[in-house]
Amino acid sequence: MSLHRADGIVLRTQKLGEADRIITILTREHGRVRLVAKGVRRTTSKFGARLEPFAHVDFQVFAKQNRSLNMITQAETIVPYGERIVADYARYTAGTAMLETAERLTDAEDEPAVQQYLLLLGGLRALTAGEHAPGLVLDAFILRSLAVAGYAPSFHDCAQCGAEPPEGAAWRFFAVATGGVVCPSCKPAASAVPQRATLDLLGALLAGEWEIADASEERHRREGSGLVAAYLQWHVERGLRSLRLVER
Repeated sequence: MSLHRADGIVLRTQKLGEADRIITILTREHGRVRLVAKGVRRTTSKFGARLEPFAHVDFQVFAKQNRSLNMITQAETIVPYGERIVADYARYTAGTAMLETAERLTDAEDEPAVQQYLLLLGGLRALTAGEHAPGLVLDAFILRSLAVAGYAPSFHDCAQCGAEPPEGAAWRFFAVATGGVVCPSCKPAASAVPQRATLDLLGALLAGEWEIADASEERHRREGSGLVAAYLQWHVERGLRSLRLVER
C-alpha cells in the first residue's frame, strides 16, 4: 500500500454504485489516470464538488497492490476553471470538446503526457480569459494536440512529396488522409479546396499567431473548423460526440 499526491485536470466523471464515481484525470506526472472517489455523490462529501470536469486539482491517491483502480482520498482545488466555462454555452461546448480530445489522444493510462497536459491547461486558461473566440481556442488546441501526438498537419509544403509552392503562391488542395495540403501532382481525387485565407488561419492557429487568427473572417473560421474536425476524426478513427454541439 502507498500514498502519493499529484495534480491534474478532471476530464470526465462516471457514476459507480450508489454513491461513488470514477474520475478520469489528466496529470502532469502520470498522464491519464482513472481513480475511484468513494462517497462523492453524497451531500455530506467533503470534496465531491471539487472533482468536476474542468477543475484543476491537487489530490491524494491511495494505491493498493492487486486493485484495478486506485482511490482518491483527498482533493484540493487549484483553479476552478469550470465556474466561468459552464456559464457560457460557447465556452462550455468548446471546453467539453477539448477535454474529450485530450482523453482520446492519451490512450495509454499511467504513461507521461506532459505536453498534452500543458496544452490542455493553457487551453482552459485561454477559454476563461476570453481574449479569443472559443472556436479559435478549440481549433488551436486540437491542431497542437494532434501535432504533439505525431499527426501535425502541413499548411504550406506538400504533405506527400514535401514540395514548396512557387514564390507568392500556395498549394490549395487539402487531403485529410495525406496529412494536409498537397501539390497538384500529389492531389487525391477527394481533396478539399479551401480558401487560401482558411489555410493561413489554420497555420496561424498551429503556430500560435493570434493576431492573424483574431483578424480572420467568420466564413474562414467555419471552413477551417470543418477541416480540423475531419482531420481529427481521421486520426482518432471516430468522431468526437462533443464536437456536434460546438457553437460555430
